[in-house]
Amino acid sequence: MNLDELTKNIRKVSKEETVQKLADNIQEWKTDERNAAELRDTVERFLGNSWIDKPTDFDKVYAMWTEFRKSAIDGIGGMTMNERLYWFGLFGLFDNAKNDAEQEKYYEKLMAKK
Repeated sequence: MNLDELTKNIRKVSKEETVQKLADNIQEWKTDERNAAELRDTVERFLGNSWIDKPTDFDKVYAMWTEFRKSAIDGIGGMTMNERLYWFGLFGLFDNAKNDAEQEKYYEKLMAKK
């Protein structure tokens, strides 16, 4: 499950504002300045400091996040750039970058060397 699938599936868990805000935060990562490690830290803090009304909803959200974190973030060091772009749903943004400097931002975001 890549980042786009993750946020879509989190949104399906509950209409609760906290769940929707989490999905928004994860999706907004694609265009902000945080790298993958900072995404991990932000989501972990969010889940630790926010209250989701139903424990079963929290369990579902946390299980999906944990699966993504283990596959995409924890394993990022052994991935090619294309694998990183897939896992984080950034192919379109990377391909539409206007120049090398803009593409470099995605290398940094995905903790890759050019």
